[in-house]
Amino acid sequence: MRTVSRYFLTGLLVLLPTWATFLILSALLSAVNRAIVDMLGQVGVIAPPFIGVLLFILLVLAAGAFGTHLLGSRIIASIEQWIAQIPLVRSIYLTIKGMTDLFQFRSRFGRSTVIAFPFPRDGVWALGFVMGPAPQAVQIDPATTLLMIFVPTAIHPFTGYLAFVPQLQVRPLNLLPEDAMKMEFSAGFYKPAEGWLAAPKATA
Repeated sequence: MRTVSRYFLTGLLVLLPTWATFLILSALLSAVNRAIVDMLGQVGVIAPPFIGVLLFILLVLAAGAFGTHLLGSRIIASIEQWIAQIPLVRSIYLTIKGMTDLFQFRSRFGRSTVIAFPFPRDGVWALGFVMGPAPQAVQIDPATTLLMIFVPTAIHPFTGYLAFVPQLQVRPLNLLPEDAMKMEFSAGFYKPAEGWLAAPKATA
């Protein structure tokens, strides 16, 4: 029964972002296509088939080019900060953005080691991702090595805390990054396979 529940929850976590993305893209495509048809209809021109799809692709490419440039990313960040100040809109936007950002999760954290460490104080443990050794400027104790640990927070997978933690306080877990995020976003309802608290298995 526990296995069935785990499969069901995993299926929801996989399908919900995909289905939400499909609905959003369908709504955007329909809106663009309807606007083009109305504009051309006012001047007596019949819109050719798939003109909305073509313009939608061009719109997405233009938005992507704009967002990858430094100025564009700063403008987008400013808009997101403004949206974050609107209570209802903030909840909807951050939820949808968190879903779309999950598609980028594997490329960013797919090879990170999942660990547990005392956070935010001794006696309380948190899941984190090892991002690598801390910069040399903060390696002030020669007896130990500080690691950069990213601690994600729901709803957005790329917001959280960056902690510099002594390597001796870090406990590696036999847990995939995807499973760690599922536990985070489901508030602990997702149950990974047995043995995830053990040390990771060595790979040949």
